[in-house]
Amino acid sequence: MGKGDQKTKRGKIAIGSFGRLRPRKKAKPVSTIKKETTAKAAPKKAAAKKAAKKAEK
Repeated sequence: MGKGDQKTKRGKIAIGSFGRLRPRKKAKPVSTIKKETTAKAAPKKAAAKKAAKKAEK
């Protein structure tokens, strides 16, 4: 039992195969939500209000 045995973890590493004893790592999900877009939207509204008040005066 060692590098030549396909049923052990060490044997699977030597052969380069995967199985029940050597499972593959699952990929982490990628987030598509951007935090920057929501943060930038709020200041633009406030700036528009200030510009409107200056235009009235």
